[in-house]
Amino acid sequence: MTIHRIRLLGDPILRTKCEPIKNPRSPAVRIVADSLQETLRDLRASSGLGRGLSAPQIGAPIRLIYIEIDEPLFLVNPEIVDIGGSDFGVWDDCFSAPNLLVRVMRAWRITVRYQDLKGRSQELTAEQDLAELLQHEIDHLDGVLMVDRAIGLDPFCYREEWNQHHANEARYGEPEPRWSPAAAPVG
Repeated sequence: MTIHRIRLLGDPILRTKCEPIKNPRSPAVRIVADSLQETLRDLRASSGLGRGLSAPQIGAPIRLIYIEIDEPLFLVNPEIVDIGGSDFGVWDDCFSAPNLLVRVMRAWRITVRYQDLKGRSQELTAEQDLAELLQHEIDHLDGVLMVDRAIGLDPFCYREEWNQHHANEARYGEPEPRWSPAAAPVG
C-alpha cells in the first residue's frame, strides 16, 4: 500500500473525466482502492479532516471513490440516479485546495448506484452531509471542482478567515429552494 501526495488545484488530472472501471475485482483496482484508504487515513491522522477521496486526487483517472463515515465504503463507477429534497448551501472544502472553502449548493437527498469491489451492484440513498460528500466526490470523477460550483457574491474564503468569521455557522444549511442574493453568506 502506498500513501499518495494529493493532487492540487491546477493539476490537469483533476479536470479529467475519469474512465469507467471494467473489472472492479482486478488487482490494479484493488491497489488504487488500498492507496485511497491509506492516503485518507494518513490525512485524517495528520489534519483531523477528511471523509472521502476520489481516485483522481491521487493521480488515478478511474471512477473510484473511497468514503469513511461510520464504516469504510468503496464506490466503483458511481452515478447519481435520483435527486430529492431542496437544495442547500454549504461551505465545501477539499484536500485538492487545502486552504480554501467555497460556498456551493448541493441536493439535500440523492440516490447513487454503484458497484462494490466484488462487482456487485449496490444502491445508496444519502441525505444532507453524506449527500453533499457524495456529490463532491462524484464531481471529481467528472473533472468538476468545487470552485466550478461557487455561488453567491463572495463564495470563496480561506480556511483561517472562515474559522474567524463563519465557524459559528452550521456547516450544512437548511434546505433552500434555490440560491438568491438574500441567502448568500454574510461577513
